[in-house]
Amino acid sequence: MNLSQLAHLLALLETGSFTRAAESLHLSQPAFSRSIQLLEGELGASLVDRIGKRNEPTPLGRLVGQRARRVLAEVEEIRREAEMLAQGETGAIRLGLGAAPSALLSVPVMQHLLDQYPKLRVKLSRGPTESLLVSLRERVLDALIVHIRTLDNEEDLEVAPMPALASGFVCRPGHPLLASRQAALTDVLRYPVVSTGLSPEIRRRLAAAAAPAGFELHMECEDISYLFDIVERSDAVFLGVLASARTQADAGRLVRLPPPPGFDIQAHFAFVTLRGRSISPATRITREVCFQTIQQAAGESPL
Repeated sequence: MNLSQLAHLLALLETGSFTRAAESLHLSQPAFSRSIQLLEGELGASLVDRIGKRNEPTPLGRLVGQRARRVLAEVEEIRREAEMLAQGETGAIRLGLGAAPSALLSVPVMQHLLDQYPKLRVKLSRGPTESLLVSLRERVLDALIVHIRTLDNEEDLEVAPMPALASGFVCRPGHPLLASRQAALTDVLRYPVVSTGLSPEIRRRLAAAAAPAGFELHMECEDISYLFDIVERSDAVFLGVLASARTQADAGRLVRLPPPPGFDIQAHFAFVTLRGRSISPATRITREVCFQTIQQAAGESPL
């Protein structure tokens, strides 16, 4: 018994005619009749009574027809849901975000998915790269977006680099450093520096500039909005992705500090999944939206 045979039986019950049923399905009458005969042979009983030119269902034929309608309706629903899933209209994505990616992506990505794929379910998690990687490897998360330089072992990971984003220092309007057209890095480091985290390369460059005293962040926090509040209310400076402070800059609460000579830097994020694990349609769609959002931020002028 197969789905085609059930569909053929329904066509026969609806038309009451082998000829009309075969024509409706674009089959030859011999092929159609053979399909019904095979189904009857498998069930061991007749499904229709041939009464003159009319074919009437037997009691078994009516029962099989009722069940066939339900089966074929369920199959059609499966096909519809599979098509919707492929289009991203249903499904789920569990995405882990580092601090800066969270500040940049959470709102625009969620808004886009809600507008374009309202049935797609999204769960965002924020945290340090180490804990996010554990969750990814335990399959608690489907994908991550983190700074590419925080990834130390990529053997089991698929790492898709994203467009680079301008980074630098941000401070409050009226900060003493703004009195200079372009403060030197050593001058900037005389003030408290706060950040969501720095790559080893940036730490080395800052330590070299602050030698012999060395360099340490005055405050490191995953909650970037908290850091911005601190910078607005003090002489501390924020070091990180400039686009993450665009809302505060547009409101006049923060300004970009002109980059110190020789310290034009960029942030490089990556979309990370487990190697060898199939990518769901929901994950693929979310990845495309995230890349588009980062690309847009990369194309905008710095603060």
